[in-house]
Amino acid sequence: MRFNQVIGQEDVKTLLRRQADEGRVPHALLLSGPSGVGKLSMAVALASYLLCPRHHDGDSCGECPQCSQIDRMSHPDLHFSFPVIRTGSATTCADYQQEWRAMTQGGYYFGLDDWLAQMGADNKQALITEAESDRIISRMSLSSYEGGLKVMIVWLPERMNAAAANNLLKTLEEPSEGTVFILVSDAPDQLLSTIISRTQQIPMRPLSSDTITQALTERNGIDREAAMQVARLSQGSYLRALQLTSVGDTTKPFFDHFTTLMRAAYSRDLVTLRSWSDELAGWGRERLKAFLGYCQNMVRENFIYNFHRPELNYMSPDESKFATRFARFINERNVLQFCDELSHAQRDIEQNVNARSMLFDFALHCVILIRR
Repeated sequence: MRFNQVIGQEDVKTLLRRQADEGRVPHALLLSGPSGVGKLSMAVALASYLLCPRHHDGDSCGECPQCSQIDRMSHPDLHFSFPVIRTGSATTCADYQQEWRAMTQGGYYFGLDDWLAQMGADNKQALITEAESDRIISRMSLSSYEGGLKVMIVWLPERMNAAAANNLLKTLEEPSEGTVFILVSDAPDQLLSTIISRTQQIPMRPLSSDTITQALTERNGIDREAAMQVARLSQGSYLRALQLTSVGDTTKPFFDHFTTLMRAAYSRDLVTLRSWSDELAGWGRERLKAFLGYCQNMVRENFIYNFHRPELNYMSPDESKFATRFARFINERNVLQFCDELSHAQRDIEQNVNARSMLFDFALHCVILIRR
């Protein structure tokens, strides 16, 4: 992975390259920003730059044995830590190396939902556990195999449980010589403040529509006009853009279940609402949370649709088509209540409330609200 393979983010590339060239890379970096803007790609590109013995035009060479090892995920001084589902009392990332290699073979633009599917997470929650933090400390206390730096990339550190986070504090504050930690976070506000204080945070912002359009046309061979439409809908996320251009769009099932819910609520079809609740109750907690977040976004988009300002709407063609008939049912009389009900449902999922009962109760509230 090289800097020139990371889409956009030129200011961050310049900063990281300058720090590396001047030998003042912080011992702990925190790359933060929305999902899909290239944080993990940037972390791996920086690691490649630090571990490559011969740079070329401000980038890793991509040809030496070290670069080849990084591409194969086999460099002895580059380590990864990421959330996993527990299969035993001491589950660590070492138990999921095969799945991680398979996930990264297609590149580093993927999200937590993709990773959960790769692991076959079902109803389980992915975490970075205390056992994994012990593994991190052990790995980074060893001498460098190549005699240079050791790099540890921690993807989604906000997924660390309390024991793991506290366990890593000392290592992040005083790491062994020649150690670089790169934390890659979608939600830095969920990290312990003591962890944030031990890192240099570098925010990565959403990508511009022009940047995403160029990437889609050059890397994915998409017609420029279609690429421009997708880029506008992607809200600055290249990952979302890839999903919108893929037949296997991960949000397509969300859209189908959202429309089923709203149609059944409007027609007061309790049989359909019950079967809808039963089906979604079989989803895992993370997928349910993602679906409820999608519902909140759809409520917002349909409310804004009523103002006839298309430049403020960010919906796919299917979502826009649905909004032409549905948007009038999301209005000043119920939009806040819809958002409140969705927030309460997300809270209940976090607290492990019975999903089937919670979803059916939410569906019944939709019956009342959609008639306002």
